[in-house]
Amino acid sequence: MMETKATLRGVHLSAQKGRLVADLIRGKKVDQALNILAFSPKKGAVIIKKVLESAIANAEHNDGADIDELKVKTIYVEKGAVLKRFTARAKGRGDRISKQSCHIYVTVGN
Repeated sequence: MMETKATLRGVHLSAQKGRLVADLIRGKKVDQALNILAFSPKKGAVIIKKVLESAIANAEHNDGADIDELKVKTIYVEKGAVLKRFTARAKGRGDRISKQSCHIYVTVGN
């Protein structure tokens, strides 16, 4: 039972939006998962597709795995650091803007 991981940390994407995309491909075969991500209109799909491709390349190169056998074992998206910014409002006030980030973890195996 072989498992290979790929990680992307500090992505400029909210964890909530990343999880919407991750839920689409959890448990699927990698070729089917890549197809789903290629046709998904979400920003997170492009980012998660790159991480999945990296995990597949790691499995093939480092572990000598057969790509046709691989499935997305685990995929999860965790909340990362939040950049806090301020924007000017009327009457000398200011509002906080939170720029979210997340960490994406993908494990593929057979």
